[in-house]
Order: sequence, then C-alpha cells, then structure tokens
Amino acid sequence: MAVENVSVVFKLYCLAVMTLVAATYTVVLRYTRTISSRDLYFSTTAVCITEVIKLILSLGMLAKETSSLVRLKNTIVEHILQSPKELLKLSVPSLVYAVQNNMAFIALSNLDAAVYQVTYQLKIPCTALCTVFMLNRSLSRLQWFSVFMLCGGVTLVQWKPAEATKVQIEQNPFIGFMAIAVAVLCSGFAGVYFEKVLKSSDTSLWVRNIQMYLSGILVTLIGVYINDGEKVLEKGFFYGYTPWVCFVVFLASVGGLYTSIVVKYTDNIMKGFSAAAAIVLSTVASVLLFGLRITFTFASGAILVCVSIYLYGLPKQDTSKVTRPDKETHTEFKQKLITV
Repeated sequence: MAVENVSVVFKLYCLAVMTLVAATYTVVLRYTRTISSRDLYFSTTAVCITEVIKLILSLGMLAKETSSLVRLKNTIVEHILQSPKELLKLSVPSLVYAVQNNMAFIALSNLDAAVYQVTYQLKIPCTALCTVFMLNRSLSRLQWFSVFMLCGGVTLVQWKPAEATKVQIEQNPFIGFMAIAVAVLCSGFAGVYFEKVLKSSDTSLWVRNIQMYLSGILVTLIGVYINDGEKVLEKGFFYGYTPWVCFVVFLASVGGLYTSIVVKYTDNIMKGFSAAAAIVLSTVASVLLFGLRITFTFASGAILVCVSIYLYGLPKQDTSKVTRPDKETHTEFKQKLITV
C-alpha cells in the first residue's frame, strides 16, 4: 500500500511533534534516572505500563474510526481473535521494540541526554540499510552522503564525550554505548519491519497497533519477571514512581503512537531524521539541567548531524523526463550543421 496523500502541513506537524517528544523524553528520562529520586524505579515496569497505555489509546482511536460499537466488536473479532497468524507476525517488532526501550533506560542511566541523542541517530544508517534490503528502495547519492556525514558527526561526539557536572551517581559509559548499539539495531529493523507490514495491506493502522501492543504487553511482562521479579514482589510494581516518572511513561506512549502515524504517512527514514533535529533541544536542556560542558568535538559533531538532516531533505533530481536524441535525430542535426 502506498503512502496516503495528506497535506504537507500535516506531515510537518507530525514530524515537529515527534521532534519535541523525542527531545523531552530523553531529557526527562535522564533526569529520573540520575537526579529526581533516590528510590530508583524499575525500568522494566515503566516499559510494560507504556505498552498498556498505547493499547488503550489505540483501542480508543479504533473506536473513533469505526464509529460504532458493533463495527468495533466485529473488527476486533476478525483481526485479533480470529487472526493468530497476524498476531504472531506483529510479535516480532513487539519483542524488538521491548529490547530497544529497555536499552534506552540503561543507556540514559550511563550517558548524558545530549550524548545519547546524538549517538542514537546511528539508527538512521541502520534504517537506511534495512529500507534498501527489506523494502527494495533506493537512496540517492546525496542521501548516502548525508548518512555517512551523520556517522562522522556521531564519531566526533564520541571521540571526546561531553561531561555533565551536576550528575553525581556512578556511570559506566561503555555500558551506555553498548546499550545504544543494541537499541540502534533494534530500531532500524523493527521500524522497517513494521512499515512493511503496515503498507502491505489495507488493514487499519490502529488494528496493527493493537496487534503489536498485545504482544508487547506479554513480552514486557516476561521481562519484568526475569529481570526484576523478586524486587517487584518485595517492593511493589510502582515502587519509586514520581510525577516525573509518570511523565516519562506518558511521553513514551505518545511517542509510540506518533511513530506509527509518521510511518503511515511519510517514511521511516524521515522519522529518524526528525528525531535527529531534537539534538539541539536536548543539548540546551542538558546544559541547563545537568551542567553539560560542551566540547569542540561535540559541537562539531552535532553540527554535522544537523547539516546531514538538511542535505537528506533536499529534493531528488527528476531525470525521468530528460531524453537523449536518437541516432536519426542526431544525424539530421549534424547534416544541418554541415549545410550551414
């Protein structure tokens, strides 16, 4: 199924909201893992609650779309209860997204929000490769150049990472970088896989979301049991939760839904580049909240990433209408020159 025709204003609105949500989510999550509370909450429970909220929101949107309780019931029966193969198909991105979301908590417990935001944009080259191989798309030379430029910018940022002076907890940058590496691979594959499923049929976006979030809840509950089962039984499922933690869960829920909308109406790589624009916002917030010291390499790398966003967004040259003269026309042209 092709990308639906929607207004440019709507596309820009979706991308702008995605940028704001990505920046705010990163900064607030970092705040809750390092400064806001001594009683650290269990990240696995936060990921699980996020899936539950996204499921509830998707059910609400599907109810609005069907505009009838009878139609809603029939849709759920047809696409959920009577479609185990579709549920199994969507369990793949559910599992991968669960790993990715948990890696985000580990990374932001060990890296500054701005460093994380820049490094995490390595998901764009990964997404580009998955798009080429899984969706049979092609990228222009300028797009490939912008992707490699982005990688160069991230390398500069990691060459000498900026440090935060207001964070006193013990951190392990190596663990943070490894968590980002796993999250990048998960993001690229799961995003393109979901896009392929979404655009391969006329099934409603919200039905696909419900199928994926049902599997996601099961996967994340297993994750809670394996990683924090004993601690959760001892201290409670919502141990350490504050209004800021609830805000993180809310942002993750909204961001997940907007991701689906952006994939539906634009393309997955553009979604990644819109997230890259959040670097500026998260950097400013990190300076104010965490005392981030901007280094020359960090600033240079961030600028390269932003420039790569601009280069990727440039329109492709349309050469489909440019035709070369055939041999007969070319011969006639030479004869006219000889005559003159």
